[in-house]
Amino acid sequence: MSTTETTTQAVTATTGERHRPTVVVGVDDSAGARAALADAMRSAARRDALLRVVAVYEPPEWRLGPAFMVPLPSRREIEESLVDRTRAMVTDLAYELGGEGLRRPEIDVVAVPGHAPEVLVEAARGADELVVGHRGRGAVASTLIGSVGWGCVLHAPCPVRVVPDTARTGSPSVP
Repeated sequence: MSTTETTTQAVTATTGERHRPTVVVGVDDSAGARAALADAMRSAARRDALLRVVAVYEPPEWRLGPAFMVPLPSRREIEESLVDRTRAMVTDLAYELGGEGLRRPEIDVVAVPGHAPEVLVEAARGADELVVGHRGRGAVASTLIGSVGWGCVLHAPCPVRVVPDTARTGSPSVP
């Protein structure tokens, strides 16, 4: 089975007779991803949609090189750890947003191996929206979208929202 097929099975919304609104958000351990997750939670709550939180990781076999003698964690170990950390971030953020009076959406957290733009675009098939964080790197670079954002904007099958890190910009994300 190819990575694309595995990704499709792991992150696509269940199909049925009725379309289930779905918001997909890509996360990592950055502040930009946290801002994107908050924005996606708000959007999913307003739409009464499923929120699919996708954490992408580099498979251990891609790291072979000079340190190949060091035992690498298995995909299962990586995925379990990443899902646990991501769920903790989701829970913390849900508590922070609790005061906004929004109903907490149903949330699905997955960890998927691969290149982030490809995985997120695949995860967004059938979704109503894809949300990713923006990683500005100074005055000039902050006007540019990072490679993950560009990959998603150029190839996603649904609208994409690129959310700035509010701690860096000082302004709230647009809900």
